[in-house]
Amino acid sequence: MITAIAIDDEPIALDVVRNHAAKVPFLDLQAVFTNAFEAIDYLRQHPVDLLFLDIKMPDISGIEFFKSLSRKPLVIFTTAYSEHAVAGFELDAVDYLLKPFSLARFLKACNKAQEWLQLRTASDTKPAYIFVKTGYDQIKVNFDDIDYLEATGNYVNFVLGERHVLSRMTITECEELLPADRFVRIHRSFITAISKVKKIERHQLTVSDSILPIGSSYLAAIKQLSAKP
Repeated sequence: MITAIAIDDEPIALDVVRNHAAKVPFLDLQAVFTNAFEAIDYLRQHPVDLLFLDIKMPDISGIEFFKSLSRKPLVIFTTAYSEHAVAGFELDAVDYLLKPFSLARFLKACNKAQEWLQLRTASDTKPAYIFVKTGYDQIKVNFDDIDYLEATGNYVNFVLGERHVLSRMTITECEELLPADRFVRIHRSFITAISKVKKIERHQLTVSDSILPIGSSYLAAIKQLSAKP
């Protein structure tokens, strides 16, 4: 069951969402709000999976409202203005419903939200570690412990704070094993844990207490990294 709330300064628009939601068996619309600030108070006490959020509202726009949330649910933007679609999708919105929208179009958006939640749940249940072969042994390496990886000849050195694990692998093989949302390739010889990056400079990164080079072929990945909140 997907838990949701709807926020729109127009009561009639909320009635449409409420009526459509009542016909979607896997959707639980828990509350609706014409005042965005009341919705913020509600979300502090009642986290939900999904927001139906109008973009053009008085005092605060839907875009600004969503950016202000420290814990962000999935969002489906609803608006009468198609020019806002790009801004909505830049925030990784599940969908964008242009008013007036039909029940069929609403259901399609809800189905997408359900798929996103299933993928998120599957991702959350993935192991938080890998086993790395070193000599004749298999060493368990927790993702949280990794600062960075460095290719050295035919080996890769896993740097885990003061502990190092050396494995006969290629850096590309390691890249395929590590979750892309937690690690980034910054050089042909280096992969770093995103959470351990302390400083980004033009040609280098500070990772924990180490300075790592940035390869020219990986500048785009670094720009995306620096753009993350």
